[in-house]
Amino acid sequence: MAAKVEANGGSGKVGVSAVSAKIPAVAHPLAEKPDEIAYNISYHAQFSPHFSPFKFELEQAYYATAESVRDRLIRQWNETYAHFHKVDPKQTYYLSMEFLQGRALTNAIGNLNIQDAYANALRKFGLELEEITEQEKDAALGNGGLGRLASCFLDSMATLNLPAWGYGLRYRYGLFKQRITKEGQEEVAEDWLEKFSPWEVVRHDILYPIRFFGHVEVNPNGSRKWVGGEVVQALAYDVPIPGYQTKNTISLRLWEAKASAEDFNLFLFNDGQHDAASVLHSRAQQICAVLYPGDTTEGGKLLRLKQQFFLCSASLQDIISRFKERRQGPWNWSEFPTKVAVQLNDTHPTLVIPELMRLLMDNEELGWEEAWDVTSRTVAYTNHTVLPEALEKWSQPVMWKLLPRHMEIIQEIDKRFTAVISTTRLDLESELATLRILDDNPQKPVVRMANLCVVSSHAVNGVAQLHSDILKSELFANYVSIWPTKFQNKTNGITPRRWIQFCNPELSRIITKWLKTDKWVTNLDLLTGLRQFADNEDLQEEWLSAKMASKKRLARYVLQVTGESIDPDSLFDIQVKRIHEYKRQLLNILGVIYRYKKLKEMSPEERKKSTPRTVMIGGKAFATYTNAIRIVRLVNDVGAVVNSDPEVNSFLKVVFVPNYNVSVAEVLIPGSELSQHISTAGMEASGTSNMKFALNGCLIIGTLDGANVEIREEIGEENFFLFGATAEDVPRLRKERENGLFKPDPRFEEAKKFIRSGVFGSYDYSPLLESLEGNSGYGRGDYFLVGHDFPSYMDAQAKVDEVYRDRKKWLKMSILSTAGSGKFSSDRTIAQYAKEIWNIEECRVP
Repeated sequence: MAAKVEANGGSGKVGVSAVSAKIPAVAHPLAEKPDEIAYNISYHAQFSPHFSPFKFELEQAYYATAESVRDRLIRQWNETYAHFHKVDPKQTYYLSMEFLQGRALTNAIGNLNIQDAYANALRKFGLELEEITEQEKDAALGNGGLGRLASCFLDSMATLNLPAWGYGLRYRYGLFKQRITKEGQEEVAEDWLEKFSPWEVVRHDILYPIRFFGHVEVNPNGSRKWVGGEVVQALAYDVPIPGYQTKNTISLRLWEAKASAEDFNLFLFNDGQHDAASVLHSRAQQICAVLYPGDTTEGGKLLRLKQQFFLCSASLQDIISRFKERRQGPWNWSEFPTKVAVQLNDTHPTLVIPELMRLLMDNEELGWEEAWDVTSRTVAYTNHTVLPEALEKWSQPVMWKLLPRHMEIIQEIDKRFTAVISTTRLDLESELATLRILDDNPQKPVVRMANLCVVSSHAVNGVAQLHSDILKSELFANYVSIWPTKFQNKTNGITPRRWIQFCNPELSRIITKWLKTDKWVTNLDLLTGLRQFADNEDLQEEWLSAKMASKKRLARYVLQVTGESIDPDSLFDIQVKRIHEYKRQLLNILGVIYRYKKLKEMSPEERKKSTPRTVMIGGKAFATYTNAIRIVRLVNDVGAVVNSDPEVNSFLKVVFVPNYNVSVAEVLIPGSELSQHISTAGMEASGTSNMKFALNGCLIIGTLDGANVEIREEIGEENFFLFGATAEDVPRLRKERENGLFKPDPRFEEAKKFIRSGVFGSYDYSPLLESLEGNSGYGRGDYFLVGHDFPSYMDAQAKVDEVYRDRKKWLKMSILSTAGSGKFSSDRTIAQYAKEIWNIEECRVP
């Protein structure tokens, strides 16, 4: 075959098609040697074709490589489920609306310990492993910390050999892909499934009916049945999740909604009524089109509720089917909670509770008491927020319309709970209205999903010690007095495989060298062994060179995606997370604006004494969240002015990193030196990016919020740049603000005035700035205490500048940050869930 010029990359070099033609196409699904792996890749390129024959460029090479790795995973997958079937252990089913997986190829070959073999195999095609992994698009199945946590948890479940499954939805277009223009953020659909994902396996035999709307029929014997309405099908797609250096490979099962051929009306189609002929197909496609569709209209609300119910019903039907498969009927349903643990990741999967009740009562003919006992022993709930707007409340009329049988069941749960409190806890009579599941306010009757979770679950947990304490003392205080043992803390964690070993190989090698073992990858507490070397000059030099390699890689990435050159010798200061007023990206950019103004006022000699800094901010703003959209625009407007100012741009640069996702984080986090976790105290449940930054030797500037509290305890408070009000202070400070007692710092006023002067362009930032002004009223009164915390924030930033100039001190703090991060492994978190909530044990494949 003639040599072919490569289309990708435009380098003009001879492509790999000619090389690939010389490599035999021989199936070696379990290959471990580079030669055999190369044959297997060549085999997939020819015999699992997705492209025109004779075309083997970077994209084709990626798909063939992924399918070669998948061969190995499928063998382990099958062995894992055969073993689970034989042993029949209790299993955990983890339900989440989001799973933010990131790229699968790097993770799979890393966990299987075959990176070197695949790198060598690909060199036989004239390819580098890095350029192949870059071809993979992140699966658009989540948005922020909730989804990333769920994915870290799956990695740990597999690594700890636990019998577990993840359940989610297969979103075709994700949340959105973020583009940045002169006008700020633009949202376009994600294209991760535009071709296909080589990691998923469709299970055509796993199909369940999901009903919406309809009505409830009462039979002569008093039993009830939900009938009518519209019925779509839930089809399973499985994604393998390999554990680290273990045979165990578990599943993330994603549901896709579809209608059947019978639902296509051929008569209407041939009559020219093309849209009417396929109306159910169209509605089915909408269910898994987008993550968190806009819900300002009734149609939007119905679609979100459909998504939640679709996930819950399909997953429960699957779980029950698996339970029955292992047993001969008639089934002993009291055994169900000894074999099944269902974990609700936030309130989105709350409908598991009434749906399990419905399936047990209406399909399996259990009485209320027995069904309730099974349900409450099976289900546990993780709370992720104390923000009132994030505690879901669904309109009762919308629920009655879409899920009439479930509303009957929720009504009965509420009625029975109310009766128990009224008879046994007279002291709570006055609180009953807030404790109930149903809020029957005639203007806006709603179902409080968090209350339904707390009343119905056997365990409720927060995700950081501070967060769990707030849940127990404030949000759920009255429930705690009813069920004191129901509430727990499970501080979040991150997987050290993806978040240091694979994304920061230089630092990982140094850690392994100094600890004289690589066992820290699965026993992160071993990192404390680095503390004794924190002052060692040799370690500090190696540490610095690893950080510089990561900073240079990050600088190349920033140049590629933004066109902006940044200096790796400057302090890299990064804040990346969902854009939200409580996360206070606005505090960050106001601090940057003040810094820019002061630099402008300095003489050239004074500027030379300042600490050069590159500030990077990234994250998506929900399209309907106006102030978040304005914050994105402000960061970009400030960057446009600062970066083109020749007097200042060698001392300060401001970059908005577009389309923040897992793969972007894997470049940003290793290259970061200072990371901002600056939410208003008491508002961030935990945060997990703070753990990723700390693990990679990045120092944190932050408030006493979420897991920051525990990170500071673990790494040493002298290695954390603390500022701001505490969670206990916040209610008092808000009250004082309402009473007109707040006196703003002159620096804060100066920064706002500078924006209003028009120096950053003609866009009207008044509504955003007004949110920081006035003492009370909607959208005013600085609810998130930006003004209050600004002076202590600026003082902490001055301390950062000072310490950064003392290289030895900074490096020591960086080493101690990594050394204190052992607690924040998701392996520790999941081991605690397994023992203290799920009651499941290791089930290792022999």
